[in-house]
Amino acid sequence: MHKSNHLQYGLVISAIIILLSVLFYVLNLSTASWVKWVSTAVIFVGVIYTCTQFAKLNDGNVTFGNVFANGFKTTSLIALVTVLFTVVFILIFPDIKEKALEEARRQMESQGQSDEIIEKAIAMTSKMFMVFVLAGGIFGTLFFGVIASLIGAAVAKKNPNVQQPQL
Repeated sequence: MHKSNHLQYGLVISAIIILLSVLFYVLNLSTASWVKWVSTAVIFVGVIYTCTQFAKLNDGNVTFGNVFANGFKTTSLIALVTVLFTVVFILIFPDIKEKALEEARRQMESQGQSDEIIEKAIAMTSKMFMVFVLAGGIFGTLFFGVIASLIGAAVAKKNPNVQQPQL
């Protein structure tokens, strides 16, 4: 049985992402395009670190699959906590939705989209906003978390004690 660290690291990484989200909201930076990459970087670095620490915690007596599974559990926890936070945060601060829609409108206008296309896109996005937020949060976190778990499993020091079959 392996010692696990996904719970504590998943909660710490989630807390960091939540604190950054609140900070970016307070500083009115939440719609800046680079902001989403900050959370992605925190997930990426955090999951890789979790994987390497998992291998150390178990004295290297782990396999690629053990380390990857620990990283994936960490990622799943981060996705769950941050998506729940995001839903609550949007319910508390509904202006987040309006700011996001304004930013989407600005981007479409800068691309030269027609007013008709922009209005249809904004109407659909407004109606499906929470679905887009949930899907984007879950799948985005899982996508980058799986990549980070694979990298973490590859770089973690492994020296599994494999029992040789007895003849």
